[in-house]
Parts: sequence; structure tokens; C-alpha cells
Amino acid sequence: MHSLFDLNPNTSLLRRTGRFRRKWKNLDLVLWGVPFLMVFVSGLLIASTQRQADYADWYQHWVTAFIGFVIAMGLAQLPLARIRPFLIPLYCTTVLSLMAVRFIGTSALGAQRWLSIGGLNIQPSEFAKITAILLLAAVLERHRIEHPINLLKPLAVILLPWVLVFIQPDLGTSLVFGALLLIMLYWAGMPLEWGLLLLSALVSIVLAGILQWALWIWIPLMGFLAYRSLPRKRISTLGTMVFHGVIAWTTPWLWINALKDYQRDRLVLFLDPAKDPLGGGYHLLQSTVGIGSGGLLGTGLLQGQLTKLRFIPEQHTDFIFSALGEETGFLGTILIVFGFFLLILRLLKVANQARTDFESLVVIGVAAMLCFQVVVNVFMTIGLGPVTGIPLPFMSYGRTALIVSFMALGLCVSVARRSPTPSRNW
Repeated sequence: MHSLFDLNPNTSLLRRTGRFRRKWKNLDLVLWGVPFLMVFVSGLLIASTQRQADYADWYQHWVTAFIGFVIAMGLAQLPLARIRPFLIPLYCTTVLSLMAVRFIGTSALGAQRWLSIGGLNIQPSEFAKITAILLLAAVLERHRIEHPINLLKPLAVILLPWVLVFIQPDLGTSLVFGALLLIMLYWAGMPLEWGLLLLSALVSIVLAGILQWALWIWIPLMGFLAYRSLPRKRISTLGTMVFHGVIAWTTPWLWINALKDYQRDRLVLFLDPAKDPLGGGYHLLQSTVGIGSGGLLGTGLLQGQLTKLRFIPEQHTDFIFSALGEETGFLGTILIVFGFFLLILRLLKVANQARTDFESLVVIGVAAMLCFQVVVNVFMTIGLGPVTGIPLPFMSYGRTALIVSFMALGLCVSVARRSPTPSRNW
């Protein structure tokens, strides 16, 4: 009990200050430090890309990051078990928002992906990734992957938002849904062979487009894999081969009718961007030139000439890594990639130490989302992958994407704080 005649009136203040210091002393330097370092560096890079423009977004990037941090700190205090009763309403709200984009959404750069609310453009597909991770984790915790029929519920969860995102069209985000689904299924106990069978559909799509004769080898090979790994071997083998045959037959039609012209260019031109140097291959060519011009140490922050002259359109968003390569060089890009590696490694450790399967699956879903986006974005900017429109987490300019990244981080910190053997309290 505090005395009314306490001779030291600053005692309570000192106690509060001590608790505050202890909390910051136990701050997880990887989970918080790596993202904030990237936000700081990317703010400077965004400022550099807009030196010749009559507008500036770099300070908005930092303001958005601060808002995201506040939200993440709030989520870090909240046990994930308290979120579970709201998952179905959250999922329904997400689906309705994606449907609203289709009818009343705002269009930009050839896609209709945003809802204008109070003067701000909100991208529901970004929030859909968090919702999908949470609901998938809840479903996979209750329904073990012991039989192929157990895959139906997780696939049903992801199918509707995936379709709604794909038709916006937003090919990049739709690929993220597929990646986190496969990784979370594997973490939940799905045999590796089943994952290979699911991924093999992508190979069939590629072969149907560029090497059709190879399908006569590939489809029987997948049938053999199904025979070895699935129950009801004859039916599974026949079903797998029919499935891949249907994919091979419908791919040419989907290529022409389901994809926009610019999407087809993005998926093909990365193999030889010089075929259309002023059109679909322009981004890739200029990006690789910018990264290569940085050399070992780069030109210095705010000193890149290609970045200053804005050779790459929208460089502050999807192609921010090219500005990083020019101004910080090979060393800077390696440090950033290593930072992402440390972050993913820390998330894997948190997932292994989680108290419940639900918490573990949520963290793995976040790790899969971040890892896939990093790999695809970096490969895109250095010319090893197609232009998909996937942002680089914590670095690409985009309010919704940045806030969602911090929300995902807050969920993971919540799990880390409550693990049986936490290495940090925050």
C-alpha cells in the first residue's frame, strides 16, 4: 500500500520507468529491429526515386510504418485464442470487401484492386492474406491431414478469396495464397509427396504452353507418384492423370481468355526482355541495369543517377530493390537479404516454440507469406522471374501492404511472448 506520507514522491514514477526499461530491454531485436531498419532505409530510397518529382511519399512511408507499429503492439498484447471466435465474421467481411472491389472498386495501372474509403485507397486483397492465414490455421488444427479428403476444407477456405483476387486481376497476390496454403499444409502434416502432386499442376501448365510433347512423360510420372503415395491406388492414379490432362487441355484457352495482354507479357518476357525493350521488357532491363550499376558499394543513398532520372516507372513500389542495388551496391542488397533471412529464421523458431498448433500454424503462414514475397520480388528485379506485382515487405511503398506486414508481425510477437521458453518478452 502506498503511504500518503511517502518521503520519496518519485518512487512510483521510478517503478514505472523501471518496468518500461525492462520491457524495452527484452525487446526482440530481430522481430522488431529488422523490419524497422528496412523501413528506415526504404524511406530514403523512396525519397531518392522521387527527387525529380513534384510529390514525395517517403515521409508517408514512415508515418504508415508508425501506425502499423502501434497496431502490431496492440496485437502483441492479445492472445491469439481471443481472435478465434471472430474468424468466421472476419472471413465473411473479407470476402464481401473483395466482392465490393469488383463492383465499386478504384482502378489503377490496369487493375481494379482498391476501395476508396474516406479519401484513402484500401486494398482488401492484402488483408485477405491475414484472414486466410488465421482461418487456415484454425481449420488445420482441428482437421489433421491424414487422408486426401482432408485437403478439401483447407482448399475451400482459400478458393473463394483466391478467385476474387485473381479476377481483379491481381496475379501476384493470388500466387501468395497458393504459397502459404502449401507451406501450412506441409507444416500441418501433409506428406511431401502430396505437396509435390499439388505443385506439379504448375509444371503441367508450363509444359502445356512451351513443351507439349513432354506431357507424355510428365503425366504418367505424376500418375506413378500418386500410385506410390495415395490410398486407393488405381483410382488415385487415374484421377491424377485425368486432372493433369484437363490442365494441359485447358491451359491454351485460359492463356488467351483468362489473362490480360500485359499479364502474358510479364510471364514470358523475363526469359528474353530484349524482345520488347520499350514495352513489356522495359522494367526488367532497366532494373537489372540499375542494380548492376551499383557495383560493390553503390553510389550512396540519394545519389543514384538512374534512380534520380526515374528510368524505372513506379520504382518506389515493386522495384524498390533496384534502387537499393544502385545506391547501396551488392553489399547493401546482401545485407537486406540477410536481414530477411534472419527474420524468417526467427519466425521458424517462434513457430517451433508455440504453445498450440493454431499459434504455430499462424506463424508459419506469416513466414511463408513474407518469404514468398521476398523471393519473388528479388528474383523479379534481378531478371530471374516474371513481373508479378508483388511488393517487397516493409520496403515497397504501399500503405495497406505495410500495415498488413506489421499486423502479421504483431501476431507473431504475440505467439513469441507466450511460448513456453520465450527468449524475449516482446
